[in-house]
Amino acid sequence: MSTTAAPSTATKRGRPGHDQASVLRTSVEVFNKHGYEAASMGLLAQALGISKSAIYHHVPSKEELLRLALEEALGGLEGVLLLDGARSGAPNERLEFVLRGMVGVLVDRLPFVTLLLRLRGNTEMEREAMNRRRAFDRTITALVTEAQQAGTLRTDIAAGTITRLLFGTINSIVEWYKPGGHLSAKKLADDVLVLSFQGLLGSGTA
Repeated sequence: MSTTAAPSTATKRGRPGHDQASVLRTSVEVFNKHGYEAASMGLLAQALGISKSAIYHHVPSKEELLRLALEEALGGLEGVLLLDGARSGAPNERLEFVLRGMVGVLVDRLPFVTLLLRLRGNTEMEREAMNRRRAFDRTITALVTEAQQAGTLRTDIAAGTITRLLFGTINSIVEWYKPGGHLSAKKLADDVLVLSFQGLLGSGTA
């Protein structure tokens, strides 16, 4: 069963040549390149090749673009927790499923997750998104604790530390992964899980 769903961005039609989804994708690219606060509507219009007023045929404000973008990232991550593989089975199996799902969401929605990870909490919307992200983190920490109590994960490292190290590995993918390259999303997830659960020393060593 797939652990990710297709991006849910609406495809509301507006001015010719663009729909809401294409406006959002381009805007997120601009946000990631220049920073959300520095990305003016004029800069967005220039990147889109349309007038500023034309953008308002698709969205009412720059803030709405941010909201839609963050929902793509957070909705994808939170959606993984609702899948059967995250809700049933041994704790370590659920943890592996969720981690694989996280990698899948990150690859499928790379620009959106990149934006989420770069938030500074300067607006109420950003702080709300960061709170949702922290809630997701706490859920994974609780799952790590379950696996420790079940005897399938080592207990000499705190559950919170394990979670931060796992997320540090996965979140770093946004800085170097290139979709469409030789490393597929599945192989990337496999590599993350092998490294996380088996370490560097194992059957693959000479």
